[in-house]
Amino acid sequence: MQPTTRTFKANAREALGDEQLQTALAGLPTGLVAQRAAARARLPEFDELRDLGRDIRNHTLDHLDQYLEIYEKNAIAAGAHVHWAATGQEACDKILEICREANAQLVTKGKSMVSEEIGLNHELQNAGLEVVETDLGEYILQIRGETPSHIIAPAIHLTQGQVEADFRREHSDLPPSRDLKEPAELVDEARQILRQKFLTADVGITGANFLISETGSSIIVTNEGNGDLTQSLAKVHIVLATIDKVVPTLEDVSVLLRLLARSATGQDITAYTTFSTGPRRPSDPDGPEAYHVILLDNGRSELLASQFREILRCIRCGACMNHCPVYGAVGGHAYGWVYPGPVGAVLTPGLIGIEQAANLPNASTFCGRCESVCPMRIPLPGLMRRWREVEFEQNKTSFQARLGLKLWAAFAKRPWAYRLASRFAASFLRLLAGSRGAVRNLPGAGGWTKNRDMPAPQGRTFQQLWNKSKRELSK
Repeated sequence: MQPTTRTFKANAREALGDEQLQTALAGLPTGLVAQRAAARARLPEFDELRDLGRDIRNHTLDHLDQYLEIYEKNAIAAGAHVHWAATGQEACDKILEICREANAQLVTKGKSMVSEEIGLNHELQNAGLEVVETDLGEYILQIRGETPSHIIAPAIHLTQGQVEADFRREHSDLPPSRDLKEPAELVDEARQILRQKFLTADVGITGANFLISETGSSIIVTNEGNGDLTQSLAKVHIVLATIDKVVPTLEDVSVLLRLLARSATGQDITAYTTFSTGPRRPSDPDGPEAYHVILLDNGRSELLASQFREILRCIRCGACMNHCPVYGAVGGHAYGWVYPGPVGAVLTPGLIGIEQAANLPNASTFCGRCESVCPMRIPLPGLMRRWREVEFEQNKTSFQARLGLKLWAAFAKRPWAYRLASRFAASFLRLLAGSRGAVRNLPGAGGWTKNRDMPAPQGRTFQQLWNKSKRELSK
């Protein structure tokens, strides 16, 4: 997937005019947001767990090399084949090599954002393999030829009517008179289609929510069970995970799991929380014959050594985007690459460069809702602000923005000029507002006032009130 983050502004304008997208996004406040709030209220120690989770992640990142070595040792002892990949291309090449060694024709996949990051499906399909997404949302997107618009709910941008139309088009061999008006009917149809894929797959690929150093295990959390079938029915199971997914112990991961589901979907725990440790043993009734783990860097080491290392605490719950007013208005595809919302606004510049992704950290109101709900207490607004500073320091800020900052600085350094300009601006806005009390067409800010009124300033300026209070105190 090629990054197209430079077109964020155009993408956002298009998204705002997409009626179906706006209908789909309207459910966020009453859906995932409300469910998280209810789950948090049921757990009095939620904020204490957030502090503990943050500390666990910070400790792990401080000693990441040691915990990765311990994980590799224990995973190999359990029968795993562990492969290190510095880049996405190295990971794709290694996975393709494993598939060829297994004489694979069909590959099933569980939901994996990092596989989107490295374009894995494209690489495997170009090599002649059939690749089938088994997560319902990902399956819907695959038949539509689209990419995920959300970390945990990849098809959240679609309405039920759109999905029904896609199923009728794609599953043309099924009776046209079948009823697909209810979500359960859509799920059942997808299950029937995917069942044969699970049974005949040669290789199953999953991501990993966590890797446990203590046991050499990988963990996936799902609500559909597709991940279990993907990794247990195929002859070969491949785990694709970035190096920051490692967690020291089972006790540590239990803390993170208590935070993950509540933050993501408002559940106490997901329907399936699956631990995988090596391939099938002689006494096991099922499981893969071979178990491979791809440990991918792809820019994480650079982030770890940078001022943006705190973003590596992220456990991919999606809470930041669920609560973000910008994401809620334009959806995930507007961001132009794999990771949308506030987490994407920080992570994407670190992975593809600020010159490619400068629009993203600037697409924020800095309202702070993302930081307030982040289970790992990542200071997302602060990290976005740092990216803006990097953009400015590297002289990549637009001419208009730099000119605006210079003008503001010129007035800010001269208090008398600042006071005079503030009074003039307030008077001018009151004049434009007239009897309405709000400006409906502000020169130079038409994009803002096109869809909202801007209240005109009322009364005196802050400086005037401040000077008045000082005079009164001095009497």
